Amino acid sequence: MAVVAAPPKTTLKTEKSEKIFKEALTLLPGGVNSPVRAFKSVGGQPIIFERVEGPYCFDVDGNKYVDYVGSWGPAIVGHAHPEVTEALTEQIKKGTSYGAPCELENVLAKIVIDRVPSIEMVRFVNSGTEACLSVLRLMRAYTKRDKLLKFVGCYHGHADSYLVQAGSGVATLGLPDSPGVPAASTAATLTATYNDLESVRQTFEANKDEIAGVILEPVVGNSGFIPPTQEFLEGLRQLCTDNGTLLCFDEVMTGFRIAKGCAQEHFGITPDLTTLGKVIGGGLPVGAYGGRRDIMQMVAPAGPMYQAGTLSGNPLAMTAGIKTLEILDRPGTYEHLDKVTGKLIQGILDAGREAGHEMCGGHISGMFGFFFTKGPVNCFEDATKADTAKFGRFHRGMLEKGVYLAPSAYEAGFTSLAHTDADVEHTIQAARETFAEI
Repeated sequence: MAVVAAPPKTTLKTEKSEKIFKEALTLLPGGVNSPVRAFKSVGGQPIIFERVEGPYCFDVDGNKYVDYVGSWGPAIVGHAHPEVTEALTEQIKKGTSYGAPCELENVLAKIVIDRVPSIEMVRFVNSGTEACLSVLRLMRAYTKRDKLLKFVGCYHGHADSYLVQAGSGVATLGLPDSPGVPAASTAATLTATYNDLESVRQTFEANKDEIAGVILEPVVGNSGFIPPTQEFLEGLRQLCTDNGTLLCFDEVMTGFRIAKGCAQEHFGITPDLTTLGKVIGGGLPVGAYGGRRDIMQMVAPAGPMYQAGTLSGNPLAMTAGIKTLEILDRPGTYEHLDKVTGKLIQGILDAGREAGHEMCGGHISGMFGFFFTKGPVNCFEDATKADTAKFGRFHRGMLEKGVYLAPSAYEAGFTSLAHTDADVEHTIQAARETFAEI
């Protein structure tokens, strides 16, 4: 068994977390079921959650934290929202899985189609990875081309074709790709630099009439928070149109988080296809892909491109998603997200700079991020110039003061409708104290 570094000195009670994680190391690879949870890039070991409520998480040792991870984005209305919980409780009485059609699929599909500009038909799946691997197959089937263009540092799940210069956990662990991925699986994957339209144009010229699709995070969240320029998105749309290439927005993270109609509504750019996840399941495992009707009619059984899933359209996930999107449709929701998130990130940046740290960052609605570098950060290469060791010390200091941030410098943060001004003020004060210590 690998030797695990001793956790740093802590004022937190962590005895139960340490005991549980020690056992997990003998049962699960690295002690976790998803790599970034292991705290490898921030030091120490993970805290073990016991429960969540509103904007807070509670660990097995009784510590309480203001949570800015939100289950990595889905908890946009707050953890264990009573209306979502009640709806799920009623559905559980009717069954947890059907493996057959149910009307709830129609209800959620109509909401998604109504709100997302690019989607005329949708297929529900069980994860963001499944949505992204399925949409890649669809782009190839529709265009009869094989090549894919993605951006360095953008993460689209762990399917073989996407594990080329990916961000998120791959960047956190310092892995350029992944063992076990055959060279043939990535031979048709091309990469370009985010926010660099010329790099995209050159790639199209070098691969004329060969690129099936371009996929990107319309706001990067897996290299840290990196927003696009309007010119970049507009240029991508035009290049794809001119070259007969499908444009796909991977909105697994941004979908319904930064606007009611997702990032594509926020920026006024309509892709051909969209992948979704997280928020549309209200915290339950879910994913989806959708787009123009003529493209989606390629998907089996309407068309020849095969994709299936036993738990797709699961009634619990549909129920949680319907209720979550219903809550988000109420007046003032996105205004609240923008207000609390703006106050949060500006407070953190001001506190850091006042303490003498070089920092940059920003937010869009309920999504935010910052880097320990002067910036600006416009792409993954810029993000790698940030001081990740300092972020690790900052992360630990914030944890000590009851603030739970993503345990990686390469992950965006999230707020919810449950976060209050008091939560934000507590966080900024914790940041101010931590900046003075590091």
